[in-house]
Amino acid sequence: MQKIKILLINYMFWIFFFLVFKGLSQEYRSKENLNDNWLYLEDNTNELNEILKLHPWEKINLPHTWNAIDATDITPGYRRSGSWYKKELMIRSIDSNLIYKLYFEGVNITSEVFVNGHKVGGHTGGYIGYNVDITNAIHKGVNEVFVRVDNGYNPEVIPSQKSDFFIYGGITRDVWLQTFPKQHLSKLKITTPNVSNSNAEIKAAVTISQRTPNVKIKAILLDADGKQLRTEVFNVTNLVSRIHFNNIEHIKLWDTESPYLYKLKIQLLEGNQVKDEISENFGFRWFEFKEHGAFYLNGKRLLLRGTHRHEEHAGVGAAMSNEQHRTDMRLIKEMGANFVRLAHYPQDPEVYKACDELGLLVWDELPWCRGGIGNNNWRSNTKTMLKEIIEQNYNHPSIILWSLGNEISWLPDFENGDDEETINNFLYELNEYAHELDPWRKTAIRKYYEGAKIVDVFSPSIWSGWYSGSYKSYQKAVDKYKEEYPRFLHAEYGGSSHLGRHTEAPITGEGKIQSDGWEEAVVQTNVSNIAQIGDWSENYIVDLFDWHLRISENDSTFTGNIQWAFKDFGTPLRPENAIPYMNQKGLVDRANNPKDAFYVFKSYWNKTDFFTYIESHTWTERQGPKDKPRTVSVYSNCPSVELFLNGKSLGVKQRDIKAYPASGLNWTLTFKEGANTLIAVGKTKENKEVKDELTLNYRYTQNGKANKLMLDYNVLDNGNYLITAIAVDKEGLRCLDYEDRVYFQCLSGGETIKSQGTPTGSEVIEMANGKASIEVVANEKNMPVEIMVLNQNFKGTYLTIK
Repeated sequence: MQKIKILLINYMFWIFFFLVFKGLSQEYRSKENLNDNWLYLEDNTNELNEILKLHPWEKINLPHTWNAIDATDITPGYRRSGSWYKKELMIRSIDSNLIYKLYFEGVNITSEVFVNGHKVGGHTGGYIGYNVDITNAIHKGVNEVFVRVDNGYNPEVIPSQKSDFFIYGGITRDVWLQTFPKQHLSKLKITTPNVSNSNAEIKAAVTISQRTPNVKIKAILLDADGKQLRTEVFNVTNLVSRIHFNNIEHIKLWDTESPYLYKLKIQLLEGNQVKDEISENFGFRWFEFKEHGAFYLNGKRLLLRGTHRHEEHAGVGAAMSNEQHRTDMRLIKEMGANFVRLAHYPQDPEVYKACDELGLLVWDELPWCRGGIGNNNWRSNTKTMLKEIIEQNYNHPSIILWSLGNEISWLPDFENGDDEETINNFLYELNEYAHELDPWRKTAIRKYYEGAKIVDVFSPSIWSGWYSGSYKSYQKAVDKYKEEYPRFLHAEYGGSSHLGRHTEAPITGEGKIQSDGWEEAVVQTNVSNIAQIGDWSENYIVDLFDWHLRISENDSTFTGNIQWAFKDFGTPLRPENAIPYMNQKGLVDRANNPKDAFYVFKSYWNKTDFFTYIESHTWTERQGPKDKPRTVSVYSNCPSVELFLNGKSLGVKQRDIKAYPASGLNWTLTFKEGANTLIAVGKTKENKEVKDELTLNYRYTQNGKANKLMLDYNVLDNGNYLITAIAVDKEGLRCLDYEDRVYFQCLSGGETIKSQGTPTGSEVIEMANGKASIEVVANEKNMPVEIMVLNQNFKGTYLTIK
């Protein structure tokens, strides 16, 4: 009996403790991911009642786009229309004290949301998160959620359909079920108006959904380890409550090398009870664009070393997982970049979190890309998008620029849409609105010269060595624009390269185009340029980037530049490219496989991850006359590198970033006929060695004209077949100069992995040094697989894998 009493007392104690703890804690706010178990119906019907009669629905998980494959297949165009999504949402109980909302991180490009037959909301404009209140539409048990999504032609919604990227349709980001108490907190906005190396100030604002007597706000400042640094309670006088922490000492600054993040936690108190709680990460930092000079972060000069990113990946299009987003950003940081322009639209929330944590400064862009200015609906939609972008991303310390657009007057969608005065008036309005919403960051725009003086930071168009002139004129362009524009940041430069394509003598344009002409013509097709006459070899692009980086790294008053673009991406405007419908200006392909140019950037920018890279691992078959000297470059961030050819040292070279190419890490050598082994040994300051090895076959016989295509295969680690086509002359030599398109087809026994926009995932592709490959999945084990390859020059060549 005594034991029962003790157990009962203990039980009552824990019940009392639980109730007390519950009374002192936030109990209602929740967030549940709803990505799994959706149904999808590809139908343009507008009416929900009509959709209810249609079937069959396809089982899918989110994120999802119906253009994952058709955007980059070989058929012109891609589906621009409406589709429906359906989900059975289980609500186990309804609490009358709660508000229920669905939160969509991004739906392209307009949407309507229905719950149990009732329209509860929607959104105009993709790429931006929004929520819909479903409180009055749900019931206990199973609820039906329908979402109609449309990426059809709509000139009133930016970006313009004439932009050089696909507008993927679908629910392309995560979806959440959120609950809030009826009296709850939202819109926490954190500002750090005064920051120095020793102390800082925080001003924050938070919105309260309902104001009642006796409620207060408690603000708690936490460091990265969760330690409380400052706590204060503030009275609530209206629905927007103000928080102020002054003279916060011994702070750690957020910068690109040590991106230290603090957390501000806000609690809504009624007496001792916590009614609601929200928190946001942020960082202490300040920055300045010096007039006609360099960029400074936290009082120190920082050369902005940047790249661009489109939101897509092979096989999934824009419907990338959070881990795929993270992988992209980690690769960009691994390359040594400290800056990224998110082109040409706001991106997944995971991207901004990664930039905050990795130390990547961000240019965030309103998707006013081409199309000129539109009607009143267009202006209202555009201004609303700007507000949503700034409010959604305000607290990220990584963001320093709100871009108001790109090439905005080009290719107008409306009559007189390129009128300069009309555009400028609206641009003034957007610029003032951006500064009203956020007085602490700068505004920017690219390639709209007529509005250069309206925004804070301007980027002209300089494509030296690709769309105009020679890359050797880059310094002249930089010097001119530094003087012309008070805050000049160069966004977009580079050129296309086809992974695995190499040449002993890349076309540079010397003698064919004006070698000192860096100006870009408005109509680029009317000028002779490397984009038209070049060979798209990795060799040429390596040289171009090397030249640009040598200039930027040695210019003490240069703000910095932003390479275009980090990753190959799809575009409806380029069916003629080496991989159809792919913009191949990436440093990595669409599946994140690095090209040679990736290592050029890493050699200049990465200061900690020491490496050597022999140019090039995709150039293992070469030819030339006997005793013909060849130059081999090694890209490395080591102070010194020694190169060995077939076991013999060719000497040690000291790295010098003022030397070109490869910062002086070049050796002239003579290959023997047959196999040649190159080993590069770099030494760090700590005398640690890093090595790279490459074996290549060199022949003294030049190939003749291509005579036929041959097929071979090998088995990949995943069990699939990699089918390789080789162009050979009548003597059987591989034709290293053959670049024509070939067409693959799996006739039976398997399926090609196609429409990926990658060098091994495209049924139609140009050859790289007489070689092209595609991956094939067998239908059944031990069954023969038949493959065909052909082009206009040859009859089909067949391969049977038994």
